[in-house]
This record gives sequence, C-alpha cells and structure tokens, in this order.
Amino acid sequence: MSEAIAVTPQTVAKLARGVRLREDPVRGQNVLLAPERALALDEIAVMIVNALDGERSLDAIAEDFSARFEAPKDEILADVIAFVEEFSKRRMLELKS
Repeated sequence: MSEAIAVTPQTVAKLARGVRLREDPVRGQNVLLAPERALALDEIAVMIVNALDGERSLDAIAEDFSARFEAPKDEILADVIAFVEEFSKRRMLELKS
C-alpha cells in the first residue's frame, strides 16, 4: 500500500487520471466521474475542483478565493485542505507536495 501524501498549504493537486467533471442535465448538478463511480458536487466543490490545475498550491488557490469572496484566507485554506484530503482518499485527485 502506498504512503499517503500529507496535504499542506504547499500541496499541488489535480484530478486523477480518468476522473472528469461533468454536468448532469437530468439531475441539474455537476458530477465528478471516475471509473465505476460518480460523486455529485455542490457549487463550492465545483469551484475547488476547477481551481485544482496541477500548477498552483492550495495556499495560492485559497489566496485567490479569499480575494474573490472577501473571506478569511485561513478559513478557506482549511476548507480546501479538508476537501483535497477527502477526495484524494477516494482516489479522485493526484497530489504533489
């Protein structure tokens, strides 16, 4: 079993190979599709997934969201890290630290 990468503000993440973000017109929501599974996402989760470009750190993404939504960066960063931890456990994301 491979060791999990610790998710930190310097972590860079992107969708794992074979995982796609798609709109489900029947349900009227966005879905993260992976081989043999799908997860419905809320609006905030879609924004996070779209920001995970494999280039920017989670800290840079939180900085951007903080400026865009005039919200505390520390709170946003904690939420983004929690999201990335959960979705990487589900093998939906690839991480680099």
